[in-house]
Amino acid sequence: MSVLRRRAVLAGSVVASLSVPAIVKAQDNWPNGTLKFIVPFPPGGSLDPITRLIQAKMSEQTGWNIVVDNKAGGSGVVGASVAANSPPDGQTWLFIFDNHIINSMLNEKLPYEDSQLTPVTQIGRSAQGIAAYPTRPYGTFVEAIKAAKSDPGKISIGSLSSSLAQIYIAFLQKENGCQFNYIPYKGGGPLYQDALAGVIDLSMSSLANMMPHVKSGKLKLVGVTGANRSELAPDVPTLAQQGVKAPPSYSWWGVYAPAGTPKPIIDKMYAAISKATRDKEVTDKFVGQFDMEVTLPSTADFTAFVKKEQEVWGKVIEENKLKAG
Repeated sequence: MSVLRRRAVLAGSVVASLSVPAIVKAQDNWPNGTLKFIVPFPPGGSLDPITRLIQAKMSEQTGWNIVVDNKAGGSGVVGASVAANSPPDGQTWLFIFDNHIINSMLNEKLPYEDSQLTPVTQIGRSAQGIAAYPTRPYGTFVEAIKAAKSDPGKISIGSLSSSLAQIYIAFLQKENGCQFNYIPYKGGGPLYQDALAGVIDLSMSSLANMMPHVKSGKLKLVGVTGANRSELAPDVPTLAQQGVKAPPSYSWWGVYAPAGTPKPIIDKMYAAISKATRDKEVTDKFVGQFDMEVTLPSTADFTAFVKKEQEVWGKVIEENKLKAG
C-alpha cells in the first residue's frame, strides 16, 4: 500500500471513529430543538395546507416544536436544494409534491443531486382531473380527443409545467393519436386564472385543487385519471371508462430527508407522521378536502415506488423529448 493510500485509509478511520459517537448522540437527543418542515412551494395549492395539518397534529401529539418553512421557486427545486444541503441530523424534512421525482429528468442541471435526498414515505394520493371551461362543447374527455383529432393543435390544455400532469398529457396525445395545444404554467394561480376565464379550453391538475371550481360551476369536470371514479364526482367516468387509452395516474404527496439522516431518526419521524396523518380529524380533512387516499408506505416500499415511477415517466419524457417548461 502506498504512503498516500495508507494515510487516506487512516484518515477515513479517524473520521469514522469520531462520527459514530456523534450520530449515536444525535439519535439519543433527537429532536434537538426546532424541527423544520420545508415546503418548496408558496402558501396555497395543496402541499402547504397538507403539511400544516400534519405539523399541527404532530405538535399536539408529541409536544415537538415544528415550523413550516416555505422555500418556493423553480417548481420545487429551490426548496429541495435547501433540504438537500442541510445537515443530516433529523432537524430538517422536505415535504414534496409528485413533480419532485421528475425534476432531475426534465432539467439538465439542478443545484443538487437526487442522491442528496432520501425518501421517507408517501402521505397519500389523489386522482387528477381534467376540466373544461363550461361553455366548451365537449362533456367528456373522449369528446375533446375527437375534436382535437379533427382540428390538431386548436384545443388548448394547460397544466403545471415540470409536473406529472405535463408528462401524462404528452402520453395521452401519443397513445390516442391527437394533438392539443399544450400550455405550461408556473403555478396553480396562473393556471386557474386562465382556466376560469376561458383563456384555455382544458386544464389538468389534482382534484384537490380543481374540485372547488367544479362545485361552484366555474369549470366542468370531463374526466378523472384514477382507476375508479372519485367520491367527490361519482357521476364523472374515468378516462379508461370513456375508452381513452390511459393507465391510472395520481397526484401524490410525500416526505424526504437529507441523505445520511440516521435510520432510527427516520423511523421515529415516520411513526410520528403516520400517527398524525391517521388521526381521524386529519384523515377526514384529507379525504373531504383533497379526495386523498392515505397510503403511508414503509420507507423501503416508498423508495421502490419512486424508482418505478421514474422509470415509467422517464421513458415518456425521453420519447417525447420533454424539457422543463
